[in-house]
Amino acid sequence: MAIFSFNKGLPLTMRSIFYPLFGERIWGWTGHIIDILAVVATVFGLATSLGYGASQAATGLNFLFGIPMTETTQVVLIVIITALALMSVVAGLDSGVKRLSEINMGVAALLLLFVIVVGPTMAIFTGFFENIGAYLANIPALSVPFGREDVNYSQGWTAFYWAWWISWSPFVGMFIARVSRGRSVREFIVCVILIPSTVCVLWMTAFGGTAISQYVNDGYQAVFNAELPLKLFMMLDVMPLTEITSLVGIVLVVVFFITSADSGSLVIDTIAAGGKVDAPTPQRVFWCTFEGLVLSPNAGWWLGCCAGNGGNDWLTIYHGIAGCDCLANQRLDGRTSSESKSG
Repeated sequence: MAIFSFNKGLPLTMRSIFYPLFGERIWGWTGHIIDILAVVATVFGLATSLGYGASQAATGLNFLFGIPMTETTQVVLIVIITALALMSVVAGLDSGVKRLSEINMGVAALLLLFVIVVGPTMAIFTGFFENIGAYLANIPALSVPFGREDVNYSQGWTAFYWAWWISWSPFVGMFIARVSRGRSVREFIVCVILIPSTVCVLWMTAFGGTAISQYVNDGYQAVFNAELPLKLFMMLDVMPLTEITSLVGIVLVVVFFITSADSGSLVIDTIAAGGKVDAPTPQRVFWCTFEGLVLSPNAGWWLGCCAGNGGNDWLTIYHGIAGCDCLANQRLDGRTSSESKSG
């Protein structure tokens, strides 16, 4: 997308990557449909993430301060997240999104360092390299459903999470393309693929490894028996400075989803404006507010996620809608490529 936009002079929208396939038809209904699918996928993909974020933040507030996990709490959190994302979007890419992301990553790095130092340090570093090797060795088998008997795993991992990630692909790709202008392909590969992937493995190894160590070596049952949104706080509960680290965890959950919402809103705004990166402020406000409105009426269902009931149904629906939109684009791309080759 960056090549077509910055090197070929096409607008920064999803339709531009289909120019080699459709040619001038991207300026008509073909291109409009592609952009509409990208917008719908982004809205529902972000709504899913915002729901998870509000759910975990509400769980943390209940754990730390005893605030009831009611629908009102969920809605208030959604309003706060949407309002902060709105302020970031209005401030712009450099003044809002960039600055908030830098603060967020700095605080996340401090929490990660704390867990590594206070937790099972040697086990974390050993597990880091073991996990990278296991990931590379098992990724082919775990990426396909063939020859597998664990149906629940393939449905949960391959269908549920893949649909979620696919729904994020349009806006993440466009946002990365926008901020990567002037970078070389080598810089792009290192900074967008290698470094983030390595940090993700380290993060999961540190937090997951610490929780596993607490259960296996220390016999700490609470972290194993807790519901998913509560596991982070139960892990931090048996470590020093529990109140501070738990509060930092809540803030990070909220800010991580704020940075996702503001960057997603900028991308939707760019698509809706035909590729203009400096669209009017009221248009930015509309799309950011719309994302919060998509989720707010179903706040009670998100609360159900904490108890493992009705909320998961809405998550699945949102994932399905968003994922199918992106898969439609990918299917159209693949089919047209085959037709072009056969022709």
